[in-house]
Amino acid sequence: MKMVKFVFTVIILCVFGIIPVKSFGEELLVFAGAASKPPMEEIATAFEKKTGVKVNIIFGGSGFVLAQMSLAKKGDIYLPGSSDYMEIAKKKQFVFPETEKYVVYLAPAINVQKGNLKGIKQLSDLVRPGLRVAIANPEGVCVGLYAIEIIEKNLNSEQKAAFRKNLVNYTESCEKTATAISLKTVDAVLGWRVFQHWDPERIETVPLKKHEIVRVGYIPIAISQFTKNKALSQKLIDFILSDEGKATFRKYHYFMSPDEAFEWIGQKKPVGGGYTVPEDWLKR
Repeated sequence: MKMVKFVFTVIILCVFGIIPVKSFGEELLVFAGAASKPPMEEIATAFEKKTGVKVNIIFGGSGFVLAQMSLAKKGDIYLPGSSDYMEIAKKKQFVFPETEKYVVYLAPAINVQKGNLKGIKQLSDLVRPGLRVAIANPEGVCVGLYAIEIIEKNLNSEQKAAFRKNLVNYTESCEKTATAISLKTVDAVLGWRVFQHWDPERIETVPLKKHEIVRVGYIPIAISQFTKNKALSQKLIDFILSDEGKATFRKYHYFMSPDEAFEWIGQKKPVGGGYTVPEDWLKR
C-alpha cells in the first residue's frame, strides 16, 4: 500500500512539473554551423543530463550542413552561423520560419597566432608578400561570406590581387578556420572575433577598423521541417535561450546583444542581412 501511495505521489509531482520528466531513449538531431561548436557541445551535454534526451549535432559549414539536412530529409533543428543561410532555409521551406530565434551575435575580425609575431595590425597588412592567409570557403561557410564582403569593400584591385597570392586555404568551416591558426598552418585568417576565446593560448584577435566592418552577424536557430518531434525540438531551443544556455555562450565571450557588438566595434552597424559572393571568388 505504501508503494502504491509513493508511485501515485511521484506521478502527481511529475504532472505538476515539480519533478522533471526525463525522456530517456529520445534523440534530437541538430545541423549546425561550426560557429557555435564549443558552447553547443556543452549545452547538448547539459540538456541530456536534465532531460534524458540525447542531442546529436552535425557541425560544418552552414551551407554544407543545410545541403546535408535537405538531401537526407531529416533533422530537428537548423542552427547556421549567420542569417545568410537561415534566409535560404526559410526561402526553400526547410525550416518553420515562425520558430526562428536569435541566439548570439558575432563580429568579424582578423585572427593571428598568439603573440602576433608577423606584426599584423590592419586589413591592408594581409597583402604583404610572404604572408600565409586563409578564409573560409564562401560557397558554404558564413564567415567566408563576411570575409569576401570586407575584402571587396575595403581593398582596391591591386590589393585584392596581392591578397589572393597570399591565400593558401579555403577552409571548410569556422572550426577549421580557427584551427588553421591554432596549428600554425597560416599566419592570419579573416574570421570571427570569438575565435580567440575558443583557443586563447594560441589565437589572438586583431580588430578590424570600424569603417571596414560591413555588418554584425548573428546565430539564428529554427525547427526543421523534417522534424518528427516539434515539441521536443522547441524544448531544446528554449533551453539554449535560457539563462543556463546563454551563460554557456557568454563563457566563450559571444556577444549577447547587438549593442555589445557595437560597443566592441566602436560604431553601430547593420545586423544580419545577406551577401552574394562575386563569381571570381567561387572559382579560386
